[in-house]
Amino acid sequence: MSDTSMDIGQILKALPHRFPLLLVDRVKSVELGERIHAVKAVTFNEDFFQGHFPGAPIMPGVLQIEALAQTAAILGIESFELSGTGKLVYFMAIENAKFRSPVTPGCLLDLEVEFVQKRSRVSKFKGSASVDGKVTTQVEFTAMIADPPS
Repeated sequence: MSDTSMDIGQILKALPHRFPLLLVDRVKSVELGERIHAVKAVTFNEDFFQGHFPGAPIMPGVLQIEALAQTAAILGIESFELSGTGKLVYFMAIENAKFRSPVTPGCLLDLEVEFVQKRSRVSKFKGSASVDGKVTTQVEFTAMIADPPS
């Protein structure tokens, strides 16, 4: 798969995440072994808006990082041809996280991730989330591809 999109059905095949923690709705493009552009449609119905914050709903920054991590997981799983194998992608490190602007209901959150260092088991990524071209979150992280716990 190169320079192609993925719908929710294909995303569900690549990731083990399900409601309410699946934070990627569509992949707009992916260049295997290089980068990916996905989106999350942020709606008022998200569970976290009930408590963060009543009367002034804002998507937590840590969930934006999780959305970027899930996007990276799709990139890794697809790049290493591991879809359907049951392999999981685990966070190992989060570095240089910066939160630039709030994300509110009704936004389309663009998720862009690229490999910084690519290895079959442990890879480093750089990611950026944005709304209408305005950066909301930036982060670098390391993740490991492994079997699920027994």
